[in-house]
Amino acid sequence: MHAKSAGLLLAGLAAVGAFIASVMLGSTDIAWPSLWAALNHYDPSQVAHIILFTERLPRAVIAALVGASLAMAGVLMQTMTRNPLASPGILGLNAGAMFFVVVAVSLLPLHTPAHYVWAALLGAFVAAVLVVLLSRGRHGELSPLRVVLAGVAVTAMFVSFSQGLLVIDQQNFESVLYWLAGSVSGRELSLVVPLLPLFGGALLLSALLVRHANALLLGDEMVTGLGMQATTIKLLLGLVVIVLAGGAVALAGMIGFVGLIVPHMARGIFGIDHRWLLPASALLGACLLLLADVASRLLMPPQEIPVGVMTALIGTPFFIYLARRKMASQ
Repeated sequence: MHAKSAGLLLAGLAAVGAFIASVMLGSTDIAWPSLWAALNHYDPSQVAHIILFTERLPRAVIAALVGASLAMAGVLMQTMTRNPLASPGILGLNAGAMFFVVVAVSLLPLHTPAHYVWAALLGAFVAAVLVVLLSRGRHGELSPLRVVLAGVAVTAMFVSFSQGLLVIDQQNFESVLYWLAGSVSGRELSLVVPLLPLFGGALLLSALLVRHANALLLGDEMVTGLGMQATTIKLLLGLVVIVLAGGAVALAGMIGFVGLIVPHMARGIFGIDHRWLLPASALLGACLLLLADVASRLLMPPQEIPVGVMTALIGTPFFIYLARRKMASQ
């Protein structure tokens, strides 16, 4: 078997193992016989069966989907900007999506999951436009350093606006609290349904643009020399990133660093070819967020730590390491 195929298979097995762990472990552990019995013969009188289908399975599915989406968005953002520090959280997309969700809940009569989805996507789009406008040079070029600085500024602005609205409208505070810290608990699978066509379209478009994403690694001039329009490719890839990041925020709120950590892990194992990098990042991202969610339940029982806090604890040292390495190389 090809080495990369074997690596992809192992990543898939790791994701499956993390999914099973997410379903079985928590304040109430579900033994393997109970899990097997619930999947084959659901009994609503059994507490373990109720926990499995109302809490654990939806939670695991959403964690896997959010982790995979953020990881793929991080890969594409780092490719477009040729900046190893780029990710949806650092460049403001998550904060923009969160702010528009807070606006939808606090100021507008939008209180259904479908409305949250569209508000989050619009917020991610607005944040992306702001970052591009703020980071453009005199001749329209995008400096990697300016992109990061613009992303930090946009993130701070949207987070401040969100906190201000929540202070003004404290009655709706708890309904959007999980977007601030990031959480995959207490969700229903019905929340995923309106996002499935969007995620499916984003996956299809990213698959069609794999060759173009590889060409972007050679530089815009090389892309043009190959008969491609670099601007068009970046716009299409940017659309994929907005859908993936905005959808992830609509499902789970502000979960950072997954889109930063996982692409570097995947490149270290599978290289820079997006034919392998994108599916590997999706599997590793799902695995990382599933395991972080399991750790958030087991670290301080019976209390649960928001999974966004867990990813921040992992990701902050990694971000500092990348930033120092980038500075040392300049």
